[in-house]
Amino acid sequence: MSNLPDYVRPQAEDLIQRLVEPRGFIQVLSGARQVGKTTLVKQVADRSGLPMHYASADQPVLRDISWIGQQWEAARLLADEADRNGALLILDEVQKVTGWSEAVKAYWDADTHVGRSLKVVLLGSAPLLVQRGLGESLAGRFEVSHLPHWSFVEMREVFGWSLEQYVFYGAYPGAARLIKQPTRWARYVRDSLIEPTISRDVLLLSRVNKPALLRRVLELGCAYSGQILSYNKMLGQLQDAGNTTTLAYYLDLLAGAGLVSGLAKYAGTRIRQRASSPKLQVFNTALITAQKNISFSKARGDSEFWGHLVESAVGTHLINAALSGDCVIHYWREQGREVDFIIQSGDHLIAIEVKSGRPSGARAGMTAFSRLFKPTRKLLIGEGGIDLETFLLRPVADWLRPR
Repeated sequence: MSNLPDYVRPQAEDLIQRLVEPRGFIQVLSGARQVGKTTLVKQVADRSGLPMHYASADQPVLRDISWIGQQWEAARLLADEADRNGALLILDEVQKVTGWSEAVKAYWDADTHVGRSLKVVLLGSAPLLVQRGLGESLAGRFEVSHLPHWSFVEMREVFGWSLEQYVFYGAYPGAARLIKQPTRWARYVRDSLIEPTISRDVLLLSRVNKPALLRRVLELGCAYSGQILSYNKMLGQLQDAGNTTTLAYYLDLLAGAGLVSGLAKYAGTRIRQRASSPKLQVFNTALITAQKNISFSKARGDSEFWGHLVESAVGTHLINAALSGDCVIHYWREQGREVDFIIQSGDHLIAIEVKSGRPSGARAGMTAFSRLFKPTRKLLIGEGGIDLETFLLRPVADWLRPR
C-alpha cells in the first residue's frame, strides 16, 4: 500500500477523536485483505503523536498467547513513560493468535485495574473469525468498526479512475498502479489477494474438510455473481461437492473473508430467507475479471458480460454498506418475477432494479413486490432511471433517509 498518496479514509477521523481521549480503550478494526486497515491505523497513529508499538501476527506459523504478552509488555513501558494521554498498541492480524481474545481480556482488565492509559487497536482480515473472538471473551470491552472495500468515490479521488475502470478493475488500491499492465494486475489479484485470503485466512483458521471444493465454490461465486443459483444447481456444477450444508458453510466462510456472499431471499421471515436459494455476489469486481482472463476492451465490447459486471458493481456498493451496519441486503424472486436487490434498514424498505443490458426476467417483479411489501422507495439504476455513476457516487445511507 506504499504506492498510495497521502490519503486518509473517512473512517480515520472517528478513530483520531478517540485517540485524544485520556482514558484507554480497545478498538477492533476488521475488513478483508488489502482494503487499507494497516495503512489507515499507521496514518492515524502518526497524526495522534502518541508513542506507538506495532506488531503483526501475519506469519506462516500460528502465534500463541505468549506473543500477545510480549507485545503488551512493550506497550506498557511506553504508556508508563508517556503523559496522561498514554500510548498506543496495534496488533495486526490478531485472529491468527490462538486464544487471542482471552489473552487480550486478561491484560486489558489488569491495566484497567491499575488505571494505565493504553489504547489498543486490534486489526483482523478475517471478520468472521474476529467477531467470534469478540463474542467469546471481550463483551463490553471493545468498539468494533468494519473497514469495507474501497468505493468508486475513493478510487476516483485517489487514482483518478473513470466509472468504466472501477467496474472492470474493482477497488483494490494496492493493485491500482498495475492496470496498465493487465497481466501483472490479474496475477497480483490472484496471487497476492485471493490466494493468501484462502490459504492463510480461511483454510488455516477454519475447519475445511475439502479445500479444493472451497476454491471451486469461490470460482463459481465469481463466475455467477449477480445470479440466483440453488444449492442443488451448484452441486451440479461441482465435482466432489458433498452436500448443500457444506456448500452453505463454505459460502459463509468466503463471505466472512470478504470475497463472495450468498444473499438471502427477502420473504419477511428469517426461516424462509435461510431456506432460499442464494444470490451470489462478489465483494469486489476485481475477483471476477482477474480470474476471467479477459481484457478491458473485450469486456467493454461484450454487452452481456459488461452487464454482469455492472450489476455486480451495484451489489458491491450495497453489500459493503451492509457490512458497515447501514442496512441489510436481500433479493426477491417469486414465480419468475424478480427484484435485483432489496435493502432494509429499520422501517425503510428499498427495492432496486438494475438495468444493465443483460437479459433478465420479466420486469413485472417490481410491481409484484410493491403490491406484496409496499417498499418505501423503488429505484431503477441504469437507462431510464438513475445513472450508474450517480448511484455509486452517493453513500447507500443517502437512499435510506426519508424523502
